[in-house]
Amino acid sequence: MESAIISTVNRERLERAEKVSRGLAAALDSGELEERQKLTVSEALILGLCGLGVRTYIGIFGHGSTDLGDVLRVYEEAGALTVINVRNEVEASHAATALSWQYRERAAVVTSIGPGALQALAGSLVPQSNGLGVIYIFGDETTEDEGPNMQQIPKREQSLFLKMADVMGRGYSLHTPMALPTALKRANSVTSDPDGAKPFYFLLPMNVQPQEISAFNLRELPVKTGFPGRVPADEGILDRAAEMLMASKRLVIKTGGGAKNVDPDLMTELLERTGALYVHGPQVPGLVPFSHKQNMGVGGSKGSICGNFAMDNADTVLIIGARGVCQWDCSGTAFAGARRIININTQIEDLSQYNNSISIPGDASSVISIICDKIGKIRDIKGTETELWLEEGGEKKREWLDLILRRRREPVLHDPKWGRPVLTQPAAIDLAVDFADSRGAVKVFDAGDVQANGFQLCRDEHPFRTYTDTGSSYMGYAVSSLLASAIAPLRGKKTEYTIAFTGDGSFMMNPQILIDAVNFKLRGMIILFDNRRMAAISSLQRDQYGVDYATDDNVDVDYCAMARSVRGVQAFFAGYDSLSFSRTLEKAYSCNGLSVVHVPVYWGDHELGGLGAYGRWNVGPWCSSVQPLRHQNAL
Repeated sequence: MESAIISTVNRERLERAEKVSRGLAAALDSGELEERQKLTVSEALILGLCGLGVRTYIGIFGHGSTDLGDVLRVYEEAGALTVINVRNEVEASHAATALSWQYRERAAVVTSIGPGALQALAGSLVPQSNGLGVIYIFGDETTEDEGPNMQQIPKREQSLFLKMADVMGRGYSLHTPMALPTALKRANSVTSDPDGAKPFYFLLPMNVQPQEISAFNLRELPVKTGFPGRVPADEGILDRAAEMLMASKRLVIKTGGGAKNVDPDLMTELLERTGALYVHGPQVPGLVPFSHKQNMGVGGSKGSICGNFAMDNADTVLIIGARGVCQWDCSGTAFAGARRIININTQIEDLSQYNNSISIPGDASSVISIICDKIGKIRDIKGTETELWLEEGGEKKREWLDLILRRRREPVLHDPKWGRPVLTQPAAIDLAVDFADSRGAVKVFDAGDVQANGFQLCRDEHPFRTYTDTGSSYMGYAVSSLLASAIAPLRGKKTEYTIAFTGDGSFMMNPQILIDAVNFKLRGMIILFDNRRMAAISSLQRDQYGVDYATDDNVDVDYCAMARSVRGVQAFFAGYDSLSFSRTLEKAYSCNGLSVVHVPVYWGDHELGGLGAYGRWNVGPWCSSVQPLRHQNAL
């Protein structure tokens, strides 16, 4: 008898799913789907998320999500959505984040109760830090409190996972089934917010998931809507900003991740009208072509010769879409010579980062467009201090490019740990960056030394060709993000060939991508730069204390053998010089699935082994010099 009931429920559910596969609103408007339905909470949630445009679910099922999993099974069978079962909840979060970031596809992460939810919660640091909307659905303890539920936080207290979710972002416990429409409205507003999208967390108690709601009104479910960007109503503040920009002699425009959607032509127009030097954060290379004479590249505590020169010597700074992360603005000391700051942002807290600034709350594109109109014609900068400013910037840019070129000309150093000459990391990464750009491939950089060298070396001519999680520097993000390029075509998106640049430490955080890449037919590449240590921290220790400690190992790992152990993955050893590495990249690129390229790289004190640091950072023993400077600048 019970199996017959289940069969009837599944048949009705399948019929609903088939109708919804063509769109919830369309099915209701046409009368094909009746407004009143008898549904479980799990199915009502999935219907609601379909209405919000969520058609991709990535995660791992467990005892905390069995009912939800059965609903997803039926809806996938009907073609209404896609379910991607992975092997680690952090990987699921990273893949969903990359879908949002690289492919503009909203996805949901599904976990069981307890450890799985905690792993996904940790992974959600990436979308939280980078302003991306991702939905999370966590199984949760039962609402009747009959005793401790297995894998819940072992403390006799209510809503503990909800409390953690609320600390991280915005969460909602579906303890009351009819509160679902409200929960979905909040999820939509949080994940679609043009002023800064964020993750949203649904807590789904195990005993609530299968509860039936009789005569649920599907019209209560919200539909996905766009929100227009905010434009400041105060014309006076825009006039003051335009006047300040035109009065400046040594202007710098510095962009952060909040500027990522600005039209590149508009940004270039602003540069040329104001005679500014341009410096970008690691998230937005290519927003202005690197070849543009006013583009000084990246700036910050790592930064570059030209980027940091521009920040240090500007008299006026226009900041667009940045939150003043410690490394981005050298822990508050980057603009030492500036006495005038204009800050454009949608977040009030970020607008108040700097004292005595003109704060313009609004969408970056809208504000820049208005300011460009107010500035008017391109001014004649010949014979002015501004012309000298641009010449100085150009000289520093040539100096920076010469530094990079020298590392390409002398790419090999003897490494004690490898016991032989190997490629330096700057030379190897620069060569790989050139290869990726020549093939039109997207580059994703993992955390650590690979990430720092990567954003220093990228010379993108177009936006959205490089992604790097500098917000949380999550080790393993790059390799896990590759999965998005296998999921995208399942949802009708055009896939992009993507190369993950990772270190040995980051790769071992999330090696399960080897299995999932084969399972979901991913074509892409992992380049594994192996210096057998956490080189970014080793170098920091050497710079600060003269000795590195507990950041390396003596284990020789055959990463090619590891990769080949997964049938379907092709692995290549890159050799020890530029020619061998180049030939290996060609072979790896020609593969039809996932390819892994293992390249040993140098670590040590030799000048050519790195790219140097050009800013300040409030870390360790440096604090004693950085903090007084910040208080002296009083910005």
